[in-house]
Amino acid sequence: MNDHVNPAPAKPRTVLKPRRLALLGSVAALGVALLAAAPGGYAPFNGALFASPALAAESTPTPPGFADLVAKVKPAVISVRVKIDRDNDKSAMLQQNRMDHDEDNPFDEFSKQFGFRLPNGMPQRHQVITGEGSGFFISADGYAVTNNHVVDHAESVQVTTDDGAMYTAKVVGTDPKTDLALIKVDGKKDFSFVKFSDQQPRIGDWVVAVGNPFGLGGTVTAGIVSARGRDIGAGPYDDYIQIDAPINKGNSGGPAFDVNGNVIGVNTAIFSPSGGSVGIGFDIPAATAKLVVAQLKDKGAVTRGWLGVQVQPVTSDIADSLGLKEARGAIVDNPQDGSPAAKAGIEAGDVITAVNGTAVKDSRDLARTIGTMAPGSSVKLDVWHKGATKTVTLALGELPNEHQAKAQEERPQPGAGTPHLGLSLAPAGEVQGAGERGVVVVAVDPDGPAAQHGIQTGDVILNVGGKAVTNAGDVRSELKQAKSSGRHSVLLQVKTAEATKFVAVPLA
Repeated sequence: MNDHVNPAPAKPRTVLKPRRLALLGSVAALGVALLAAAPGGYAPFNGALFASPALAAESTPTPPGFADLVAKVKPAVISVRVKIDRDNDKSAMLQQNRMDHDEDNPFDEFSKQFGFRLPNGMPQRHQVITGEGSGFFISADGYAVTNNHVVDHAESVQVTTDDGAMYTAKVVGTDPKTDLALIKVDGKKDFSFVKFSDQQPRIGDWVVAVGNPFGLGGTVTAGIVSARGRDIGAGPYDDYIQIDAPINKGNSGGPAFDVNGNVIGVNTAIFSPSGGSVGIGFDIPAATAKLVVAQLKDKGAVTRGWLGVQVQPVTSDIADSLGLKEARGAIVDNPQDGSPAAKAGIEAGDVITAVNGTAVKDSRDLARTIGTMAPGSSVKLDVWHKGATKTVTLALGELPNEHQAKAQEERPQPGAGTPHLGLSLAPAGEVQGAGERGVVVVAVDPDGPAAQHGIQTGDVILNVGGKAVTNAGDVRSELKQAKSSGRHSVLLQVKTAEATKFVAVPLA
């Protein structure tokens, strides 16, 4: 016996849950004032109560609406309904458990956003979980785009077009890193479809979103582009367009259009107190979607270029310690053995400042840039290496699943401390055994600058100011050299229990 759960609309990923705002009181008071404005207790609202006679006499042209645009694009937008056999999908069971016990998680997992629920008292021998999202056709022969979190783990996928026709679809390929999926409806060659925009939207441009909120189907909302380049912490390739056109549960995977009827983005995430729209939505840009969808159609998966470096942003302290004029670029924590970067001679402490002549803003910008390139591509990198700029040319590798690059954002650092580090040090070879490099931190002054910058007992300092150190004397010597050179901070390469990283500690 199968127990079915009513379809739950797939909601865009919730980014944060702020306090609910209520403005109902002022609206109600305004309504009472209007009703009491005329004899008999009723006054029709026509705006004259608030307009001066001179303004009321002026004729204002009616602004154009979006009806023609909607008539053009709406037939290409689809509702996407999926089923997951919970008995055969351990991931779905784990997702349900997370939902049952982690309601207050401020940033929900992709699958948790599906809104799955089991009614109280329902038998749990064999359960089929269902959910609904949105999508849109990009070709007449039935290829359609939606979110990965809409079709993730789906046993079956069914789409409904604007005219009510229902079709079975198959998943061609998915890309969890960008939360995109390509599905295909077979058996028909004349579906209405839309195209991705070739232009970047401008902040302030009109945007129209069409989708399947709360399973209602074919709902249209409008707004403007609020911002671009948003990083919401979803992954290494975050580059979202922010819009204020309302999007809700079930809008996931739906398109956002410009006034020409081209898709500027794919609705994916929202900033919300309760899962409903508050006018802050996030879209995957068309440029990203085009690249990903083309690979999914061709190969069923996405391959990305790979440098093989762990990187972090260049802070002002790090820039000063390296002699860089600006806090820009990505500093290499650790090139992986055998990686393209390591083979090209890139070392820990190098700063990648440009790719093919285009400046690198930070570590996340580097990850996005390299991730859009195909494995095997020849890339020219500008690198700040030991106080001078050099150019390195290399061929990108293919990003292995287990080596996904993570741009580690450094937290804002405290203000400058005293010239000393506030550390007690011992040679690593004496503490950890022969052959170990660096000096081990055996005690930390909690008020010292090193402690304020996250250095802890047990960490190993490998080098100071780019020079390898083997004892406390080496560290003191390099600190003195850095200070005499006019540096305000010194760069330490530190090996922790989790990873190797660079930390800039102020000298004065």
